[in-house]
Parts: sequence; structure tokens; C-alpha cells
Amino acid sequence: MPSGSKFEEQKAQQDPISLEVACSVVEELWSPRVVGRVNNQYIKVAKVLGEFPWHSHEHEDEMFLVLRGVLRIGRAEADGGAVSVHPGEFFVVPRGVRHNTSAVEETWIVLVETTTTLHTGSEQTALTRSIADQVGSAS
Repeated sequence: MPSGSKFEEQKAQQDPISLEVACSVVEELWSPRVVGRVNNQYIKVAKVLGEFPWHSHEHEDEMFLVLRGVLRIGRAEADGGAVSVHPGEFFVVPRGVRHNTSAVEETWIVLVETTTTLHTGSEQTALTRSIADQVGSAS
């Protein structure tokens, strides 16, 4: 995060966090940044464009809230098929459901995930980010 950003000022002052401001300073696509914590849940922001690899989270649900753009969440037909999530909407992918995400235009999202949720589940790809990486530049 750039030094002196509005996001950092809000955190330092213990003011409410603007999800729009927090997301605006994310530079790398598909690289979530932790902006808050509620009990054992992280609140993360990310910018996405293109397609993210298929994966699942064996023990954790994952919530996606769209701020800008449209997020497509792919799932097997047996799990309900693909769903499109628009600004102001959220969708929860239940634990164990294999899914992927994609966006045809830059899309800003908020994720709410248990602190133990691995970015790409048990899959390892070039887009995989560790929890430490996600926490590091925003905490």
C-alpha cells in the first residue's frame, strides 16, 4: 500500500474503513489484501480480471461481495451451476464445493473467509498467495 494513502490514514485513526478506498490501492490482480478481522474471519479486498483456477476449500465457506463489475462464480451443474454476482450482491460458496471465479472487466470484490482459508485450497498455481502475503501489505 502506498505510504500516506487514505486507507492507511483511516486505519491509523481507527476510523471506519472504506472498502472502495481499500480496493482502489490494490495493485495486483487476484491478490487479496486483508483489511479487517471479525473473530476468526478475515475481510479481504481484491481486484480480479480474467479467470481464476478451479479449487475448493475443504473446511471453510467463502463469501464474495461485489463492489464494481460482475463476478462469475463457476460451479458444477450438480452444485447449482454458474452464478453471476453484481455490485451490491454477495454469494457464499459452501465448503467443499469446487468453484472458480472470472470477470470480463476489472471487478472489485470483498471476500469474507475464515483466517485459515488457503487462497487456492489444496491447488497450487502461479496465482496462489499465502495468508501471510494477504495480511502483510494491509495490516
